[in-house]
Amino acid sequence: MNVYRFGPFRLDVAQGLLATDAGEITLAPKAFDTLRVLVESAGTVLTKRELLDRVWPDTYVDENNLAQSISLVRKALAAADPSAEYVQTIPRRGYRFVASVGRGFSPPIGSDPPAHEEGGLKPRPTSEVVTRYARSGSVNIAYQVVGDGPVDLVFVMGWVSHIEMFWQEPAVARFLRQLASFSRLILFDKRGTGLSDAVPLSQLPTLEERMDDVRAVMHAAGSTRAVVMGVSEGGTMSSLFAATHPAHTAGIVIIGGYARRLRAPDYPWGALPEDRERFIEMLEREWGGPVGIEERAPSRAGDPEFRKWWSAYLRMGASPGAAAALTRMNAEIDIRNVLPTIRVPALVIHRSGDRCLRVEEGRYMAERIPGARFLELPGADHLPFVGDQDAILEPVRRFVSELGSGTDRTRVLATLLFARTDHFSDDLDRDASREIRWFQGEKIGRIDDALVATFDGPARAIRCARALLDAAEARGVRLAAGLHTGECELAPQGVAGLSVEIGALLAEAAAVGEIVVSNTVRDLVAGSGLEFAPRGVACLGDRLGDWPVFTVKR
Repeated sequence: MNVYRFGPFRLDVAQGLLATDAGEITLAPKAFDTLRVLVESAGTVLTKRELLDRVWPDTYVDENNLAQSISLVRKALAAADPSAEYVQTIPRRGYRFVASVGRGFSPPIGSDPPAHEEGGLKPRPTSEVVTRYARSGSVNIAYQVVGDGPVDLVFVMGWVSHIEMFWQEPAVARFLRQLASFSRLILFDKRGTGLSDAVPLSQLPTLEERMDDVRAVMHAAGSTRAVVMGVSEGGTMSSLFAATHPAHTAGIVIIGGYARRLRAPDYPWGALPEDRERFIEMLEREWGGPVGIEERAPSRAGDPEFRKWWSAYLRMGASPGAAAALTRMNAEIDIRNVLPTIRVPALVIHRSGDRCLRVEEGRYMAERIPGARFLELPGADHLPFVGDQDAILEPVRRFVSELGSGTDRTRVLATLLFARTDHFSDDLDRDASREIRWFQGEKIGRIDDALVATFDGPARAIRCARALLDAAEARGVRLAAGLHTGECELAPQGVAGLSVEIGALLAEAAAVGEIVVSNTVRDLVAGSGLEFAPRGVACLGDRLGDWPVFTVKR
């Protein structure tokens, strides 16, 4: 007996379904679980602690999550039956389900009526969505898997997210269901946001750590290769992921993306630094309300229900401090030098009147990613699920369905570390091998008098270089290190290509005890806490020209 009936409602626990005769009622997974626990204990007062333990077992969450779920349950029930009260608050004690509850059997699987076809795409019921956790280092990352299509699609939301709040706005739920109709859709909250582990503001995820989180979620979901679809800042991370991990990337879709957040002489579309600071001040002052809705969803900015959902989504997605810190971190992002190294199929979509990020920024990305398709659509909304979402969904479906397996996996984006000294003893070589493994790098060997290693993230490479300098100093040896991030050709004997030459020349330009990095390395470590000092321009020969270089501060 796993079907409960009360008022006009049927709660099917086995199938995760709440419905009336008029049809299914959408509830987020945790809201559904909250209703289930209340109904199973109808007539009994449940304390907040009891509800938290039964709805979020083995997971610590605060009472705001419970209050939000109770609110969503009440709202859903009242929308279908405003004449009755179902969930009663008992002051200073907890909650009680007060309606009369009957029981029955769940209908056999396969007896449900066929799903409604909309726009040629078959929606997936929300009841299939379960939030799980993947381990990324020491951090737990919340993720969901929806649908069972032939291609895995990882959806990377920009700024902040809350994967269970996605399902509380019908437009967002429809957008995700449509994606899940032709893919196996993987959603996640990056660390420090939504349902993933909170982290100190000083440890919010860098682009490098966000890539780690994607790999952890893919592994937990049993995905070895996926299309990575990023919105806004999520498009930036998706681009970097594709260049760094082409073997795991079937293709990328970038919606409303950017290569650099702040304006520069050769990037005139970015935001001015003073405008960013004004936005951050407003964000910290007004967080809790519909911050940024006029730029991100102008067509829904006057809709009271959407404003209410957007406000709750932001509150549940991040604290004011975390949102401000993420905004500051994103302002430092610059992946312009990475774009030409992307070797997987790419689709770039941008609305012509986007009020948050200008359409020129989408064009810029598409022009610099080899072979990328660019689709410019009418509209002013930045969020893809607002406005004409079908104009986005259909090209994405076609793009995913046409993907082949011809990705060039012999060239990848990597950070090269060259450590140079006049004397590499066996002991120092063992020390270096240990540090390179610790920082998840790969020791390539020697090129001339330099030890060479590659890393899939520049921050780890810099920290490894620091550790190598310290290990060498402890043995009375002085090292100099040079680092560059660029495209490398994978060869049987190691790596080759122009990036190798640049890294070697930077190491030669470094003084003893110094770590010299290219501007590409510096641009990719936003939010890492690493600090740099300008070191002028290094002349890398007639073929390579002059490069701005920086030293890493201790």
